[in-house]
Amino acid sequence: MKNRPEIWLITSLMMFPQIVETVYSPVLPNIAKAFDVSPHAASQTLSIYFIAFALGVIVWGRLADVMGRRPAMLLGLLSYALGSIIAIQSTAFEYLLLARSLSAFGAAVGSIVTQTMLRDSFQGRELSKVFSIMGMGIGVSPALGLLLGSILASESGHKGVFLALGALAATLITLCIWRLPETQTTSQKATAIKPLALRMCRDIMLWRDAVLVASFNLMLFGYYSLAPFVFSQLGLSQKQFGASGIILATGVLMGSVCNKYLLSRNWQIETLISLAGITALVGAIGVYLTQSSLLFLLPMSLIVFGFGIAIPNILSQALLNYKEAAGTAGALFGLTYYLLLGAGLALAAISHNLALLLLISALVCTVLGLKKR
Repeated sequence: MKNRPEIWLITSLMMFPQIVETVYSPVLPNIAKAFDVSPHAASQTLSIYFIAFALGVIVWGRLADVMGRRPAMLLGLLSYALGSIIAIQSTAFEYLLLARSLSAFGAAVGSIVTQTMLRDSFQGRELSKVFSIMGMGIGVSPALGLLLGSILASESGHKGVFLALGALAATLITLCIWRLPETQTTSQKATAIKPLALRMCRDIMLWRDAVLVASFNLMLFGYYSLAPFVFSQLGLSQKQFGASGIILATGVLMGSVCNKYLLSRNWQIETLISLAGITALVGAIGVYLTQSSLLFLLPMSLIVFGFGIAIPNILSQALLNYKEAAGTAGALFGLTYYLLLGAGLALAAISHNLALLLLISALVCTVLGLKKR
């Protein structure tokens, strides 16, 4: 296709939301000190971020259908850059919360519009292979973000972090103006939201896909939210926990590479999704059995290996019947699994049991993975 986006650019745009959020995490203590607020109050910037991100998924997905993929992408990146500028200039904590909301709203464009552009440009197994490449980038994003964030926070504080994030957004805007094509065809028109939403609600397989995406992500993000306490109980430091992100990123990367290879060997996509669920379940059982020692990282690596196989295949197949409204359908689908993920993380915070969370999530993935199209 003439207007296919370049893989290196679309991968960078898809990595953008995860990198900018994990870059920000290490600076939370600096923010608490700079604005004279409690650590709990500083952490509010994270919860607000995810709420605004979910709103951005809906808005940018809809605008991608109404005004085009490329304009929506540029506006979203501009929103993020503007939020970073406001954050640098903020002297009151309330303004910082506003800035973070605007940044999160803009960052969502890197998730929803990139997926829409890929669905415009690639089909079937080729789309799965491209999503596997995206999975490699997503796999290394958290580790890269945590590393960069730690360095920036220690060297230049919160203003240095926001300056770097704004510069990153400005760089991506420049690259998009220069190299990003419009992938929406003239035959693709904006579809009314209500009938589309009702049609999607009646799609049982789409619900299966949404729960699968949420469950696989719940295992990954559940680790990042609960594992620090496991490390503390084992007498290990936060730096050692941070280093474990490299192990997980490697696991996701290896899963994505394996998935790309198996697709080239003509493995069926539904078979790969089932394999990913079983792999994650074996890993979850392993975590349960080894959670009293650092050895639990080995089966945890198996779980994220399954993640690297599953996510590209689920995302490539989920919206095949909604190509006439790819942006809006992607937005509604994304909102659904983000809400499911948020609910799962809320329940995980109540139970505060990583092994139990992994077991339940992996079991859900295994059972749903057996349900074929």
